[in-house]
Amino acid sequence: MTLWLLFGLMTAAAIFAVLWPLGRARAPQRAGNDIAVYRDQLDEIGRDRAAGLIGEAEAEAARVEVSRRLIAAADAAPVESIGPGATSRRRVAGVAALIALPLIAGGLYLTLGSPQLPGQPLASRDVTPLQDRSLDRLVAQVESHLEKNPEDGRGWEVVGPVYMRMERFDDAVKARRNSLRLNGPSADREADLGESLVAAANGVVTAEAKAAFERALTHDARHNKARFLLAVAAHQDGQPEKAAAIWRAMLADIRPGSPWIPMVREALAQIDPSSTPAPGPTAADVAAANEMKPDDRNAMIRGMVERLAERLKQDGSDMEGWLRLVRAYTVLGDRDRALSALADARRAAGQDADKLRRLDELVKELRLEG
Repeated sequence: MTLWLLFGLMTAAAIFAVLWPLGRARAPQRAGNDIAVYRDQLDEIGRDRAAGLIGEAEAEAARVEVSRRLIAAADAAPVESIGPGATSRRRVAGVAALIALPLIAGGLYLTLGSPQLPGQPLASRDVTPLQDRSLDRLVAQVESHLEKNPEDGRGWEVVGPVYMRMERFDDAVKARRNSLRLNGPSADREADLGESLVAAANGVVTAEAKAAFERALTHDARHNKARFLLAVAAHQDGQPEKAAAIWRAMLADIRPGSPWIPMVREALAQIDPSSTPAPGPTAADVAAANEMKPDDRNAMIRGMVERLAERLKQDGSDMEGWLRLVRAYTVLGDRDRALSALADARRAAGQDADKLRRLDELVKELRLEG
């Protein structure tokens, strides 16, 4: 009820502010005498010119000035229709508008609105932030933009990965072809096109996709996506040795911590199970951890090291695991544990000369003598 009363007062105030000036009576403006004077002056100028008292130029200048004043006086003359009767009529119209407009607005709202709908708390309203909007709706907006601007290379490049995420692989192929055409060739764009072609072919590396990966390598000989999928192509073509060679080369030069490392290891293990590394931190894992915050890095490395040490207690035959454990303790600066792990490794090696030799080489490398 209070809200309705407030709305009514606001409406009345707005109407009153607009109609109030119209309801005020105007003071009559008396300009009739001035008009008569200016007309007499014009007649006098004509008589003086006829008598030769002033020249034509002076007479014309005087006429112009007096005429200007005459027009101004005529504009200021009172309007006959604005009288007491007109003022009364305006006031009546104002009062009628003040009453009728709120009634009309209220009637329309009751007819077309929903006054019976209860209020909704702000917290429960559907205020959807941008990041939570429907992906389909956002993609539709991009598609509408690209329909009007088909030469927008940036738009095609942005929508390509989204199509891949939505598993609209044919659309992804189209988008990445357009991106390549409009933005120019690069290793990433060629590899992305090949990836889309592979997805559209249900995982088969087609000849067109293979050509795209080969073009990517002409721009960047170590492009991971292109190399990985070329290895997949070799495996599909019945050349597992070639595929394994590519994946081994990738493991040799991929930067530490790269997300490609576990993928390559898994793929390589399918061809050569003996190439699967034992669980535990590698030198690459430890080096990658150096990029993390100190507390996070130490927690990650120590967790990995403890898991490796526990496994080696159960099965000490894994010499590669012992070597990694000793190296990891050394990287962590824990010399005592490194020496303890080294002693355990020697016991596990027994009389195996090759294993003992590798342990001795590690001692020299890490300078753990004495």
